[in-house]
Amino acid sequence: MAKEEVNEMSFLDHLEELRWHLIRATLAILIAGTAAFIMSDFIFDTIIFGPKKMSFPTYQLLCKAATFIGINTSFCGEELPFIIQNRTMAGQFSAHIWTSITAGLIIAFPYVIYEFWKFISPGMYENERKNAQGFIIISSFLFFVGVLFGYYVVTPLSINFLGTYQVSGEVLNEIDLSSYIGLVRASVLASGLIFELPIIIYFLTKVGLVTPEFLKKYRKYALIIVLILSAIITPPDIASQIIVAIPVLILYQVSIYISKLVIKNQLKKEKATANP
Repeated sequence: MAKEEVNEMSFLDHLEELRWHLIRATLAILIAGTAAFIMSDFIFDTIIFGPKKMSFPTYQLLCKAATFIGINTSFCGEELPFIIQNRTMAGQFSAHIWTSITAGLIIAFPYVIYEFWKFISPGMYENERKNAQGFIIISSFLFFVGVLFGYYVVTPLSINFLGTYQVSGEVLNEIDLSSYIGLVRASVLASGLIFELPIIIYFLTKVGLVTPEFLKKYRKYALIIVLILSAIITPPDIASQIIVAIPVLILYQVSIYISKLVIKNQLKKEKATANP
């Protein structure tokens, strides 16, 4: 019934519907971004520049671990040997604006997903639409876990490695504000999107582009891709890449299981239709 109703809508009707969903999602991001803009002291001093301070929880944990095993590490220093500076007139204002928008996107993500679901749900069956709440909760949960992983794992590992790296004692690390914030933003958003892998596999399986057998067959290639992604979003040391690769590989295994469930449910529906 739902699919028949969708077919009655013209292409322009679909575009109009999509436009309003995008407008509402954008408004949600702007409202959340405005709140983040107002709370600039907390956003910048506590969150953005948190990983620059050696009191950051990740450094404290890694320092204790290194001390326990008896090895020297840069995680136990008093401060990171670099300063952050602004070199352009509008640099700080631009950083404030774009950081607020990024924060708005992260905060409003559940609503953005809700609007996405509202757009595609009319083309689904009634029992599939009932799963909307679960879809929004699970996808939002995975995204926020990914964001936290990016903030507490990927970001401090990258900042610590790149901020302390020197080709010569003659060269001081004076990091531009936009470069520093870009690293934090990329680490957080990339991790958040990577953790959406099970949701992506769910939809690809639903439309028949992916099967459990396909995922198992190309698992070794997926491992290589995961290691390449880990190398891109982390500093070029083996330990950091392994730390990032492990949860992604776990998500890949979870995705195989989800793909199996989707195929199993589809077969049940086909049998039920064939034998009413």
